[in-house]
Amino acid sequence: MRRLDDHSRRPAAGDTAGRKMAHEQHSVLDPETTDDHPARDGAEHPPPSTTPARPSPRPARRWLVPLLVVLLLGQMAAAMVTSAVQETPTIDEPIYVATAADYLHEHRVRLNPEHPPLGKLVIAVGVAIAHPHVDTAYRGDQSEFGRHLLYESGNDPWRLMFWARLPMIVLTLLFGLVVFAFARELAGAAAGLVALALYAFSPDVIAQGSLAALDVPAAGFVLTSAWLLWRARRRPRLYVPLAGAALGAALATKMSVLPVIPVLLGLAAWSVWRAGPADRRRALLRAASAAAVVAVVAVAVVWASYLVVDPRLRWSPEQQVPAVHGIKGLLVRLLPFPESYRDGMRIQFGLENYPWQGFLFGHLYTGSRWYYLPAALLVKTPLGMLALWAAGAVVVVAVRRLRPAAPYVLLAPGVLLASAMTGSRDFGTRYAVFVPMFLAVAAGCALTVRWRWAPLVTGALVAFVAVSSVRTFPYYLPYSNEAFGGPAKTHLRLHDSNVDWGQDLGRLADRLRERYRGERIWLVYKGSGVPAYYGIHAADPRKVPPGQVRGVLVVSDSSVAKAQGRLAALIDSSRPIDEVGHSITIYRR
Repeated sequence: MRRLDDHSRRPAAGDTAGRKMAHEQHSVLDPETTDDHPARDGAEHPPPSTTPARPSPRPARRWLVPLLVVLLLGQMAAAMVTSAVQETPTIDEPIYVATAADYLHEHRVRLNPEHPPLGKLVIAVGVAIAHPHVDTAYRGDQSEFGRHLLYESGNDPWRLMFWARLPMIVLTLLFGLVVFAFARELAGAAAGLVALALYAFSPDVIAQGSLAALDVPAAGFVLTSAWLLWRARRRPRLYVPLAGAALGAALATKMSVLPVIPVLLGLAAWSVWRAGPADRRRALLRAASAAAVVAVVAVAVVWASYLVVDPRLRWSPEQQVPAVHGIKGLLVRLLPFPESYRDGMRIQFGLENYPWQGFLFGHLYTGSRWYYLPAALLVKTPLGMLALWAAGAVVVVAVRRLRPAAPYVLLAPGVLLASAMTGSRDFGTRYAVFVPMFLAVAAGCALTVRWRWAPLVTGALVAFVAVSSVRTFPYYLPYSNEAFGGPAKTHLRLHDSNVDWGQDLGRLADRLRERYRGERIWLVYKGSGVPAYYGIHAADPRKVPPGQVRGVLVVSDSSVAKAQGRLAALIDSSRPIDEVGHSITIYRR
């Protein structure tokens, strides 16, 4: 097997068949890769002719790593299922669920064209199991159709939402295996376990992975593509097409991943270049062919996702599609995707021109702030995780034997984060959920530091992350770390999907029945749920004179953050007495 380091031509024991088989289980740290240091997760493998074979590991040790993987993913599954069972629909979920139901019954792309079909096809697996009644004659926009499906068609929204969320939970757990495998190949089994622990205890990943939403699958498919391209350094014929399929799945889930295309095409070319023949012309041809294969397969997956919904590719937009000019317009026209995909891009560009309101560290503003996402990640990431992210990123770049992996681990999330920071919607860290996925892999590599206390410090930080995550159970969506006061204080610094996305309407209904039965309820709720369905009979305090608002005033924390005029005056003249899920505040008037 050709060495990946073209500048080094020394014979290596890794050229033997035994070394080749072991290489599939080890990482860039093996002598077969970019330097001569042995892997830290196991002893160096000397030539079999000079050293006797080692005895097989004891059964207890052989099963330890799989057992820990199962335990980590098991606690993550329990956390996500609990959230899925207890939380009412968030703002975007009814749209995705209704679109999935429409796919199953109408077999055409009609609703929610601003997002491609694949993520909603995954949701449709659960929707098909729930088998809801769908009123195909109903005519309304996608938000109205979602509300009609959940609350006005005779369906049980609790049951329907659970089944719609379940496929995403399964997919999120599978991406955890990708995180583990990626880190293990770079730095050994212990690094894989550290990476998986950070992933499995990430409040952002748990919160978003338990929803019938698109952010986690899009990010997970990008991560999978980067991992497969790393593996393509050794078996390009197998992994280059698979990486293209994963990239296509990401593009067919959410359009926000489009900026990562040049990164992954470049990594495909680089992987095959390093694994190719010494002849530069042949190597260059193979590299260009690899990038082309990734691109062609990705485009094919996008087309396939639309063809699965509607083999005839019918498309007549039911909403206004804005005209897009200039470079953006040219980009849309050049993309080799179905017309409905390109119209979806035009809708997304139109949304970027809307004057959205943001809220950061108690300041309400119109427009966007380039530093919003880094600041929000600082608030909503466990402190131990932040430390391990930083250490891992430094190690991947600084340690010679890990340096070849740096572009695969750091470049894609860096480009996606830079792109997201230029967006106009400062709504939450869900737009950067790829960060905890990729940096979990980097963090596992911190164990390769040749420092006697590195394993102990890493273990302590992982334990700190686990404690911080478990303490917020089951309120993962409004999580913030201890330096910012924990989940109860998140609403003072952030809003929208960072803290209050409509998920606690059911919990509010229970609280009102338990503590405020028979009292007059005034409600300002931010979400897609229907309060009356859950037994909340309330009036809007903004529609009557302030003097008439007496009793219990309930306000979603995102509405508190953006309160102005009459609502702000009502809140200022009321006394907070209770809170629900760290996302809804109850006042007494």
